[in-house]
Amino acid sequence: MRRHGRSGRDRAAPPLLLGSHLDSQPTGGKFDGAAGVMAALEAAVSLAEQGEKPARDLIVVAWMNEEGSRFAPGMMGSEAFTGERGMDAIRAARDADGISVGEALDRLHQAFPDMPHRPLGFAAGAYLELHIEQGPVLEAADCMIGVVTGIQGKKTFQVVVEGAEGHAGTLAQQERRDALAAFAEVASALHAEIGAIDADIKFTIGRVAVVPNAPSVVPSRVSFSIDLRHPDNVVLDAAGARIKTLCQEKAPPCSVTVTPLVDAPSNVFDQRLRASIAEAARKQRYSAMAILSAAGHDARHLAKVCPAAMIFIPCRDGASHVEHEWAEPDHVAAGTAVLAQVLRELAFAPAIEA
Repeated sequence: MRRHGRSGRDRAAPPLLLGSHLDSQPTGGKFDGAAGVMAALEAAVSLAEQGEKPARDLIVVAWMNEEGSRFAPGMMGSEAFTGERGMDAIRAARDADGISVGEALDRLHQAFPDMPHRPLGFAAGAYLELHIEQGPVLEAADCMIGVVTGIQGKKTFQVVVEGAEGHAGTLAQQERRDALAAFAEVASALHAEIGAIDADIKFTIGRVAVVPNAPSVVPSRVSFSIDLRHPDNVVLDAAGARIKTLCQEKAPPCSVTVTPLVDAPSNVFDQRLRASIAEAARKQRYSAMAILSAAGHDARHLAKVCPAAMIFIPCRDGASHVEHEWAEPDHVAAGTAVLAQVLRELAFAPAIEA
């Protein structure tokens, strides 16, 4: 977590946090996360320029590894801050080249020895995050501001199918334990059943690795990731349990291991903060609507330790995690203006935690 902020009159009061993340996906765009960090900086600077000292400290944050693109799973910064994941486990995670998070962090600190450090785990008064919607709802409704009601639940899994290598020209078909063929059976069954549960289910196999990945060798090992999302926690839990059963049913004659990674139930954001966002949009004559986030965000984890809320702005064609991701400047400005107004209200409130 990197921070920038402004001190308040009562340094002992839990500070206000606002921000997002700066990391992206391999083909990600310019707005996912970064728009929220820049909006938070602008809101904090705007408040400082007004001259009056806030009641409590303001801290702008850029959470580490929200996406989990290089080091999986994501949300490392916000989960470390809230205590949901220990630093030993975070530092031990490795990328595709075998480099650990700990090694990467140590190199960063060596490159910037004067970077200030702040202990993890301090209490927060509230958290605000602006983000592009990453979906088509706001644009389709011609709406400027999304008042995010909560975030749909998410589960992720790492699945490993183990077979046996063999010569592609000499090993008979009936004698093979082809891990790639078993993966094809598993993937087809998962998509057919899990992907068809209802209109709200989101099921994705996103990363596949084949060993030895050679043209004349029967594959001995396939590992793949599963991303499962649904707004109803009951449906999400049932689908998650069925994934393991289906993998075990369809993998033979190969063996299979299903390892749960992320288990993030659906959550609801603070009603008072949501009302403040809606009122700020109304006062500035921006159209606003309630919206459920289909994507995961750091705010999900902050909501477990303090009042939290999110502001969505539209993105063109609902596209995100792609290079052509785009948000109109007027929409970014509108979202930032709403964020700044809510921040000002919270910054001078005597108490916001109760």
